[in-house]
Amino acid sequence: MKNIFKAEVTEELIDRINRLNPDTQPNWGKMKVDQMLAHCAVAYEMAFTDKHPKPNALMRFLLKTFVKKGVVNEKPYPRNARTAPVFIISDRRDFEREKNQLITYLRKTQKFGEDHFEGKESPSFGPMTAQEWNNLFYKHLDHHLTQFGV
Repeated sequence: MKNIFKAEVTEELIDRINRLNPDTQPNWGKMKVDQMLAHCAVAYEMAFTDKHPKPNALMRFLLKTFVKKGVVNEKPYPRNARTAPVFIISDRRDFEREKNQLITYLRKTQKFGEDHFEGKESPSFGPMTAQEWNNLFYKHLDHHLTQFGV
């Protein structure tokens, strides 16, 4: 899996994002491109903000026990996989705003680097290694950029 903390990987992802336009259609799924960009930003919002509430203890136990491995391993996500409710973007968004926000999060992640993420707590999964954060971020974004053909 590519390392999102490396500048060249971050720039490659940003280049892919910049190839999108408001009319880009998905190869599968129901999301519009603006919704996909907002959807991808949720993972970064959870790492950098308190915008999303932390799951209760029972839900967190279930997420750590049954979901975490599939999110942080290196196996690609299947098409049309279920998503957590917090990641569902049902309203339309401003394409340029969402694109710029996602790019800002990518650059912030790369600038902070692996050391910042080593042992950093995920609201859903508890403390994670930098490799787990890398896999979560890269795999999810790569999945959706592929969904939209870039």
